[in-house]
Amino acid sequence: MTTDPSTALSRPTALITGGGTGIGAAIARRLSRDGFDVVVAGRRREKLDEVVADIESAGGSARALVMDVTDPGSVTQGVASLDRCDVVVNNAGGALGVTRVEDGDPEEVEDGDPEEWERMFATNVVGTLRVIQAVLPLLRRSSRATIVDISSIAGERVYEGGAGYVAAKHGTSVVSETLRLELNGENIRVVDIRPGMVHTEEFSLTRLHGDRAAADKVYDGVDRPLVADDVAECVGFVVGLPQHVNIDTMVVKPVAQAAPHKIHRGPIDWKDA
Repeated sequence: MTTDPSTALSRPTALITGGGTGIGAAIARRLSRDGFDVVVAGRRREKLDEVVADIESAGGSARALVMDVTDPGSVTQGVASLDRCDVVVNNAGGALGVTRVEDGDPEEVEDGDPEEWERMFATNVVGTLRVIQAVLPLLRRSSRATIVDISSIAGERVYEGGAGYVAAKHGTSVVSETLRLELNGENIRVVDIRPGMVHTEEFSLTRLHGDRAAADKVYDGVDRPLVADDVAECVGFVVGLPQHVNIDTMVVKPVAQAAPHKIHRGPIDWKDA
């Protein structure tokens, strides 16, 4: 491996997929503050432009990249537009439906929809794979090469009603763990971040097919769930460590959540001063 000498004289570049909203947008803002030129990638141009404008208004450098991780041509074309890439954050993904495995009443919306399972696998697993494969040649030229995959505590723990999403996030984490073995001996770090309950505008709303009441109920009574900026802080931390330090897996949950199925709903005495 050789380092491109031109990269030593310019700001590092971070590519964030799913960067138009929620956790991805927060990560883009955080890495911009840390001195990265940020490429905010996603499917919705208007959302990407909002994030870019926000970063630029704060004095940072960013550009929007319309890219669909489920489309091979879109990923190839998108990554080809980059002159360099030092950090890639695979954040595109998400959940669809409350997907039970059991075959029950066809009128029950909680029974698993195989099409939704396929879509989750396409974004969370194959999309992550596709971006990594496309960006590796650029990472191999960087002295700061880091891959951060945003998985979930669902990537290590099962829970009823979550089988489709759990399977997909297990897949995301397996990609991280396998890639770390395959790249052993190179300077590329591979980090798997597994958040628990994060209250964002779109995650539960998308999962529950736009049912606002049901989405709000997910967080009902939870005292201080994680927010997108909390996950972004974790990304900033692992990326900012010396290059020889790799955080293999970071599990981050709110204090109110002991496990996917164990959530305290009610006030917590934070002993605030």
